[in-house]
Amino acid sequence: MQPILYSFRRCPYAMRARLALAISEQSVRLREIVLKHKPAELLAISPNKTIPVLQLAQQATPDIVLDESLEIMVWALSENDPEQWLSPSIEEMLELIDINDYEFKHWLDRYKYADRHPEHTLDYYRQQAEEFIFLLESRLNEHPYLFSDRISLADMAIFPFIRQFASVDRAWFDQAGYEQVKQWLETLMASDLFAKCMKKYPTWLESGEEVQFP
Repeated sequence: MQPILYSFRRCPYAMRARLALAISEQSVRLREIVLKHKPAELLAISPNKTIPVLQLAQQATPDIVLDESLEIMVWALSENDPEQWLSPSIEEMLELIDINDYEFKHWLDRYKYADRHPEHTLDYYRQQAEEFIFLLESRLNEHPYLFSDRISLADMAIFPFIRQFASVDRAWFDQAGYEQVKQWLETLMASDLFAKCMKKYPTWLESGEEVQFP
């Protein structure tokens, strides 16, 4: 039986999982959910109760479940990595992804929802997040992608979050000086792979139907 992927289209964690599943041609049964109405089937198998969740084997004891997006990416690419996303150095890539996930994401959330965090201003939260943007700009001054002249795991794990950052205040981002980051983001967002991964599907609870992905 094919694996089941619980996903939410606009979630950056789910985006990066879908990107890796698509490039590695790992076919799954996609269940698009609504975060406010998580299905009982998801809650029963996921300790984190977050998106994405990949159920690799059903009716096992216990079920084999991956409920971390990066774990899903590495699993998919370990099965098949036609574009060599796991090269040149997965250890160095994971270090950069950790900064994205545990430092940049903290400030991104506060920048997006500054009204919920009145301790500081929106500008303050953006300035904190910009430290990571500057780091990416420095790397992209050396080559078109974060680690080389081609796309890697790091690019695809990080860019959905930079997409969110850019969309908070698009006018500000467009006039900001991060020319390499802007070009990198535009290239990745314009790719056929990203378009495939952002296709809209009816929610699983409403339709009762699973979608074959990719």
